[in-house]
Amino acid sequence: MEDKDHKDSTEAKEEAKITGEATVQLKEEEYLQLKQDAQKAAEYWDRLLRLQADTDNVRKRIDKEKTDFVRFANEGIIIELLNILDDLERTIELAQSKHQDLQAFLKGVEMILAHFYGLLKDYGVKSIDSEGKLFDPHFHEALMQVEDKDSPEHTVVEELQKGYLLNERVIRTAKVKVSKKEQPDK
Repeated sequence: MEDKDHKDSTEAKEEAKITGEATVQLKEEEYLQLKQDAQKAAEYWDRLLRLQADTDNVRKRIDKEKTDFVRFANEGIIIELLNILDDLERTIELAQSKHQDLQAFLKGVEMILAHFYGLLKDYGVKSIDSEGKLFDPHFHEALMQVEDKDSPEHTVVEELQKGYLLNERVIRTAKVKVSKKEQPDK
């Protein structure tokens, strides 16, 4: 009997060499366990593919929402600016109709300017107070230096263009004239 088993085993090995396949003998319970594990692996693989597809869909939805948010993030401020634009257009129409009351025209422009400043304040924008302050390169851009005996050196003596902060961060530096020491005459 051993000879026959040995012969069968040898034939199986030779056949495996020819076909490239190997025959393995397992106990029935091992075979059933492997079969059960293969089914679980197939289920897990299917679940993984579905989760990957769900993840891709969520990522695509978030990207679209982010794109839409960026595109329409300024909608509120744009609506407010349109109201100011309407006021300016009415003011121009009034000026073009040769309305003679200059004081009323000026008052209208001042009201529009106040509305605009209020809008900027609501959105966290405020101007940088520069004149009379010590020059700070974080807040100021020096366009000129002037000799000024009444001001200490490196003091802002004139603001040429206002600077602005957005929620305490500089979004535009103030363009300024800065004092310097008087040069002795030669």
